[in-house]
Amino acid sequence: MAPTVVVTGSTKGLGLGLVRALVARGANVVVSGRKDADVASVCAELGDDKAHGRACDVSRYDDVRALWGSARERFGRVDVWVNNAGTSNAQRPFVELPPSDIAAVVGTNLAGMMNGSRVALEGMLAQAPHDGFHGLRGAVYNMEGFGADGARQRGMALYGSTKTALRYFTRSLVDETRDSGVVVGTTSPGIVVTELLTGVYERGEPELWRSKRRLFNFIADPVETVAPWLARRILDNTRPGAHLAWMTVLKGALRFFRPKYWRRDLFAKGG
Repeated sequence: MAPTVVVTGSTKGLGLGLVRALVARGANVVVSGRKDADVASVCAELGDDKAHGRACDVSRYDDVRALWGSARERFGRVDVWVNNAGTSNAQRPFVELPPSDIAAVVGTNLAGMMNGSRVALEGMLAQAPHDGFHGLRGAVYNMEGFGADGARQRGMALYGSTKTALRYFTRSLVDETRDSGVVVGTTSPGIVVTELLTGVYERGEPELWRSKRRLFNFIADPVETVAPWLARRILDNTRPGAHLAWMTVLKGALRFFRPKYWRRDLFAKGG
Protein backbone atom coordinates (compact mmCIF):
# COMPACT_ATOMS: atom_id res chain seq x y z
CA MET A 1 0.00 0.00 0.00
CA ALA A 2 1.35 3.43 -0.94
CA PRO A 3 2.30 5.76 1.91
CA THR A 4 -0.08 8.60 2.75
CA VAL A 5 1.28 12.08 3.38
CA VAL A 6 -0.55 15.04 4.92
CA VAL A 7 0.91 18.43 4.01
CA THR A 8 -0.54 21.47 5.75
CA GLY A 9 -0.66 24.69 3.77
CA SER A 10 -0.53 22.83 0.46
CA THR A 11 -2.78 24.86 -1.83
CA LYS A 12 0.00 27.20 -2.95
CA GLY A 13 3.73 27.82 -2.84
CA LEU A 14 6.12 25.14 -1.66
CA GLY A 15 3.32 23.08 -0.12
CA LEU A 16 1.58 22.80 -3.48
CA GLY A 17 4.83 21.87 -5.16
CA LEU A 18 5.44 19.26 -2.50
CA VAL A 19 2.10 17.46 -2.90
CA ARG A 20 2.59 17.44 -6.67
CA ALA A 21 6.03 15.89 -6.25
CA LEU A 22 4.78 13.34 -3.73
CA VAL A 23 2.02 12.16 -6.06
CA ALA A 24 4.59 11.90 -8.86
CA ARG A 25 6.52 9.50 -6.61
CA GLY A 26 3.45 7.34 -6.02
CA ALA A 27 2.31 8.60 -2.62
CA ASN A 28 -1.23 9.42 -1.58
CA VAL A 29 -1.56 13.01 -0.39
CA VAL A 30 -3.93 14.95 1.81
CA VAL A 31 -4.17 18.60 0.82
CA SER A 32 -5.11 21.36 3.24
CA GLY A 33 -5.54 25.10 3.20
CA ARG A 34 -7.93 27.63 4.64
CA LYS A 35 -10.28 27.82 1.64
CA ASP A 36 -12.49 24.94 0.49
CA ALA A 37 -12.34 26.08 -3.13
CA ASP A 38 -8.53 26.08 -3.19
CA VAL A 39 -8.37 22.61 -1.64
CA ALA A 40 -10.90 21.26 -4.14
CA SER A 41 -8.98 22.77 -7.06
CA VAL A 42 -5.70 21.12 -6.07
CA CYS A 43 -7.35 17.75 -5.47
CA ALA A 44 -9.02 17.91 -8.89
CA GLU A 45 -5.64 18.59 -10.48
CA LEU A 46 -3.93 15.70 -8.69
CA GLY A 47 -6.76 13.20 -9.14
CA ASP A 48 -9.25 11.78 -6.67
CA ASP A 49 -7.53 8.39 -6.60
CA LYS A 50 -4.31 9.87 -5.12
CA ALA A 51 -5.44 13.08 -3.44
CA HIS A 52 -7.90 13.97 -0.72
CA GLY A 53 -8.36 17.33 0.94
CA ARG A 54 -9.98 19.27 3.72
CA ALA A 55 -9.98 22.96 4.64
CA CYS A 56 -8.04 23.55 7.84
CA ASP A 57 -6.88 26.49 9.94
CA VAL A 58 -3.88 24.98 11.73
CA SER A 59 -4.14 27.50 14.56
CA ARG A 60 -7.38 25.74 15.56
CA TYR A 61 -6.73 22.40 17.22
CA ASP A 62 -10.15 20.99 16.34
CA ASP A 63 -9.52 21.76 12.66
CA VAL A 64 -6.26 19.84 12.78
CA ARG A 65 -7.87 16.85 14.48
CA ALA A 66 -10.57 16.86 11.83
CA LEU A 67 -7.89 16.89 9.12
CA TRP A 68 -6.28 13.79 10.63
CA GLY A 69 -9.64 12.05 10.89
CA SER A 70 -10.53 12.87 7.31
CA ALA A 71 -7.19 11.53 6.08
CA ARG A 72 -7.60 8.30 8.05
CA GLU A 73 -11.12 7.83 6.78
CA ARG A 74 -10.03 8.23 3.14
CA PHE A 75 -6.73 6.29 3.10
CA GLY A 76 -6.85 4.14 6.23
CA ARG A 77 -3.76 5.62 7.90
CA VAL A 78 -1.34 8.56 7.79
CA ASP A 79 2.34 7.73 7.31
CA VAL A 80 3.84 11.21 7.08
CA TRP A 81 2.67 14.55 8.42
CA VAL A 82 4.44 17.68 7.16
CA ASN A 83 3.83 20.88 9.13
CA ASN A 84 4.37 23.24 6.22
CA ALA A 85 1.69 25.91 6.80
CA GLY A 86 3.32 29.23 7.52
CA THR A 87 2.90 32.96 7.26
CA SER A 88 5.05 36.02 7.78
CA ASN A 89 4.81 39.68 8.63
CA ALA A 90 5.96 42.66 6.61
CA GLN A 91 9.67 43.23 7.17
CA ARG A 92 9.43 46.11 9.63
CA PRO A 93 10.73 46.74 13.16
CA PHE A 94 8.74 44.74 15.68
CA VAL A 95 7.34 47.84 17.40
CA GLU A 96 5.69 48.89 14.12
CA LEU A 97 3.79 45.63 13.66
CA PRO A 98 0.10 45.48 14.60
CA PRO A 99 -0.92 43.00 17.32
CA SER A 100 -2.88 41.10 14.68
CA ASP A 101 0.42 40.18 12.99
CA ILE A 102 1.71 38.67 16.23
CA ALA A 103 -1.41 36.55 16.59
CA ALA A 104 -1.32 35.43 12.95
CA VAL A 105 2.38 34.56 12.72
CA VAL A 106 2.65 32.86 16.11
CA GLY A 107 -0.72 31.17 15.64
CA THR A 108 0.23 29.62 12.31
CA ASN A 109 3.98 29.07 12.51
CA LEU A 110 4.29 27.99 16.13
CA ALA A 111 0.90 27.02 17.60
CA GLY A 112 -0.16 25.53 14.26
CA MET A 113 3.01 23.46 14.05
CA MET A 114 2.51 22.27 17.63
CA ASN A 115 -1.13 21.41 16.94
CA GLY A 116 -0.11 19.36 13.92
CA SER A 117 2.67 17.61 15.81
CA ARG A 118 0.38 16.78 18.73
CA VAL A 119 -2.37 15.35 16.55
CA ALA A 120 -0.02 13.42 14.27
CA LEU A 121 2.06 11.92 17.07
CA GLU A 122 -0.99 10.80 19.01
CA GLY A 123 -2.42 9.11 15.94
CA MET A 124 0.82 7.55 14.73
CA LEU A 125 1.79 6.12 18.10
CA ALA A 126 -1.57 4.36 18.16
CA GLN A 127 -1.28 2.81 14.69
CA ALA A 128 0.63 -0.31 13.67
CA PRO A 129 3.95 -0.19 11.79
CA HIS A 130 3.52 -0.06 8.01
CA ASP A 131 5.56 -2.40 5.80
CA GLY A 132 4.90 -0.01 2.93
CA PHE A 133 6.70 2.75 4.83
CA HIS A 134 9.94 1.23 6.12
CA GLY A 135 8.16 -0.61 8.93
CA LEU A 136 7.54 2.68 10.72
CA ARG A 137 4.44 3.85 12.55
CA GLY A 138 4.87 7.24 10.89
CA ALA A 139 6.97 10.36 10.48
CA VAL A 140 6.49 14.03 11.34
CA TYR A 141 8.47 16.84 9.69
CA ASN A 142 8.47 20.51 10.66
CA MET A 143 9.38 23.07 8.01
CA GLU A 144 12.16 25.44 9.01
CA GLY A 145 12.68 28.98 7.79
CA PHE A 146 14.76 32.07 8.47
CA GLY A 147 15.82 32.21 12.10
CA ALA A 148 15.89 28.46 12.73
CA ASP A 149 19.68 28.58 12.99
CA GLY A 150 19.65 31.68 15.18
CA ALA A 151 20.35 34.15 12.36
CA ARG A 152 18.92 37.64 12.84
CA GLN A 153 17.90 40.35 10.41
CA ARG A 154 16.17 43.71 10.69
CA GLY A 155 12.42 43.33 10.56
CA MET A 156 12.43 39.56 11.08
CA ALA A 157 12.13 39.40 14.89
CA LEU A 158 8.61 37.99 14.84
CA TYR A 159 8.92 35.44 12.05
CA GLY A 160 12.45 34.41 13.01
CA SER A 161 11.47 33.80 16.62
CA THR A 162 8.83 31.28 15.57
CA LYS A 163 11.38 29.36 13.51
CA THR A 164 13.99 29.41 16.29
CA ALA A 165 11.36 27.96 18.61
CA LEU A 166 10.37 25.40 15.97
CA ARG A 167 13.87 23.93 15.92
CA TYR A 168 14.03 23.67 19.72
CA PHE A 169 10.59 22.10 19.84
CA THR A 170 11.41 19.57 17.13
CA ARG A 171 14.64 18.50 18.81
CA SER A 172 12.68 17.96 22.01
CA LEU A 173 10.17 15.78 20.16
CA VAL A 174 13.02 13.75 18.69
CA ASP A 175 14.17 12.96 22.23
CA GLU A 176 10.65 12.10 23.38
CA THR A 177 9.86 9.77 20.46
CA ARG A 178 13.15 7.91 20.08
CA ASP A 179 12.61 4.14 19.63
CA SER A 180 8.85 4.68 19.31
CA GLY A 181 8.59 3.78 15.64
CA VAL A 182 7.75 7.40 14.77
CA VAL A 183 10.46 9.47 13.09
CA VAL A 184 10.53 13.21 13.82
CA GLY A 185 12.70 15.62 11.85
CA THR A 186 12.97 18.96 10.10
CA THR A 187 12.93 20.03 6.49
CA SER A 188 14.90 23.06 5.38
CA PRO A 189 14.08 24.16 1.82
CA GLY A 190 16.44 27.12 1.74
CA ILE A 191 15.17 30.28 0.07
CA VAL A 192 12.32 29.38 -2.27
CA VAL A 193 10.66 31.74 -4.73
CA THR A 194 7.13 32.06 -3.37
CA GLU A 195 4.70 34.81 -2.38
CA LEU A 196 5.81 34.29 1.22
CA LEU A 197 9.32 35.44 0.28
CA THR A 198 8.46 38.42 -1.90
CA GLY A 199 5.54 39.56 0.24
CA VAL A 200 7.76 40.05 3.30
CA TYR A 201 9.65 42.80 1.50
CA GLU A 202 6.96 44.23 -0.76
CA ARG A 203 4.66 44.86 2.22
CA GLY A 204 7.43 46.17 4.44
CA GLU A 205 10.45 47.76 2.80
CA PRO A 206 10.23 47.61 -1.03
CA GLU A 207 13.55 49.42 -1.39
CA LEU A 208 15.25 46.65 0.60
CA TRP A 209 13.72 44.12 -1.77
CA ARG A 210 15.23 45.93 -4.75
CA SER A 211 18.66 45.88 -3.13
CA LYS A 212 18.44 42.16 -2.32
CA ARG A 213 16.86 40.92 -5.52
CA ARG A 214 20.19 40.13 -7.20
CA LEU A 215 21.36 38.18 -4.16
CA PHE A 216 18.14 36.17 -4.08
CA ASN A 217 18.51 35.38 -7.78
CA PHE A 218 21.81 33.78 -6.83
CA ILE A 219 20.85 31.85 -3.68
CA ALA A 220 17.11 31.18 -4.10
CA ASP A 221 15.47 28.39 -6.09
CA PRO A 222 12.07 27.86 -7.69
CA VAL A 223 9.52 25.54 -6.13
CA GLU A 224 9.84 23.14 -9.08
CA THR A 225 13.50 22.56 -8.21
CA VAL A 226 13.22 22.16 -4.44
CA ALA A 227 9.94 20.26 -4.03
CA PRO A 228 10.93 17.02 -5.85
CA TRP A 229 14.13 16.82 -3.79
CA LEU A 230 12.21 17.27 -0.54
CA ALA A 231 9.57 14.73 -1.56
CA ARG A 232 12.18 12.05 -2.20
CA ARG A 233 13.98 12.71 1.08
CA ILE A 234 10.77 12.70 3.09
CA LEU A 235 9.68 9.37 1.63
CA ASP A 236 13.13 7.75 1.94
CA ASN A 237 14.30 8.92 5.37
CA THR A 238 14.20 6.55 8.34
CA ARG A 239 16.57 8.38 10.69
CA PRO A 240 15.12 10.12 13.78
CA GLY A 241 16.23 13.74 14.06
CA ALA A 242 17.08 14.03 10.37
CA HIS A 243 17.60 17.56 9.06
CA LEU A 244 16.61 17.42 5.40
CA ALA A 245 18.35 20.53 4.07
CA TRP A 246 18.23 21.44 0.39
CA MET A 247 20.77 24.27 0.51
CA THR A 248 24.05 23.38 2.21
CA VAL A 249 27.13 25.55 2.70
CA LEU A 250 29.00 23.51 0.09
CA LYS A 251 26.19 23.70 -2.44
CA GLY A 252 25.96 27.47 -1.99
CA ALA A 253 29.72 27.93 -2.33
CA LEU A 254 29.86 25.93 -5.55
CA ARG A 255 27.36 28.30 -7.14
CA PHE A 256 30.02 31.00 -7.24
CA PHE A 257 31.72 28.99 -9.98
CA ARG A 258 28.61 28.47 -12.09
CA PRO A 259 27.79 31.55 -14.23
CA LYS A 260 24.14 30.60 -14.78
CA TYR A 261 23.33 31.50 -11.18
CA TRP A 262 24.59 35.04 -11.71
CA ARG A 263 22.64 35.52 -14.93
CA ARG A 264 19.21 34.16 -14.07
CA ASP A 265 16.18 36.24 -13.05
CA LEU A 266 13.82 34.20 -10.91
CA PHE A 267 11.54 37.17 -10.28
CA ALA A 268 10.92 38.34 -13.85
CA LYS A 269 7.25 38.97 -14.55
CA GLY A 270 5.79 35.86 -16.05
CA GLY A 271 9.05 34.00 -15.42
